[in-house]
Amino acid sequence: MSVLILQNIGTEGPGTIGDFLAKSGIGYSIVDLTSSVFPSAESYDTLVMMGGPMSVNESDIYPYIDAEAELARAFMKKGKKVLGVCLGAQIMAKALGAKVYPGTEKEIGWYDIELTPEGTQDRLMEKLVSGPRGDAGRTFKVFHWHGETFDIPAGAVCLAQSVLYPNQAFRYGKNAYAFQFHIEVHRQMIYDWLKNEPVDMAEIERETEAYYADYAERAINFYKAFF
Repeated sequence: MSVLILQNIGTEGPGTIGDFLAKSGIGYSIVDLTSSVFPSAESYDTLVMMGGPMSVNESDIYPYIDAEAELARAFMKKGKKVLGVCLGAQIMAKALGAKVYPGTEKEIGWYDIELTPEGTQDRLMEKLVSGPRGDAGRTFKVFHWHGETFDIPAGAVCLAQSVLYPNQAFRYGKNAYAFQFHIEVHRQMIYDWLKNEPVDMAEIERETEAYYADYAERAINFYKAFF
């Protein structure tokens, strides 16, 4: 297996995804699209697209977004593995013809998502809710930092929802997963990202210390099944 990881901005790297791949001996390449030529993907069988503060609707400013969407579409149509995180998930939605647009308000911090009935039947989502403290059930905490959302593409299955955002995750085919939330974060990434945001950092730190260890373990469970 060889994994291509696309960064849309240098500060939003693969985090625990990269850690897992390295520890598991799975080959991967990381390409920062803000400073690199768009890569050839012929030798990769798995595509991972990370987040970023830009919008998929700003391809006039960030032309590589359209190239990402084309690449994601090609991978998905061939049944290859694709994982999109936050902006990466929105790029997947765009690639499949769905709309991406601003949500009613930003979702920043630790909030619950709830699996849909289809999500409870998904083998990989089952892994995501299974942590060291047992099965979290249909509702569990994840880390968010986003202000846009997407419609569920035709042919895709909605897997999770939240109070503010009814479309938090989808699966296309058997191997493509799109997550609006940030599954990949290290603890320090959270603090670095939000230090200049208008949020209650004391509350963010309290919640991160309470939820992070369990969350990271759930992420690893998902990676084991996905990769």
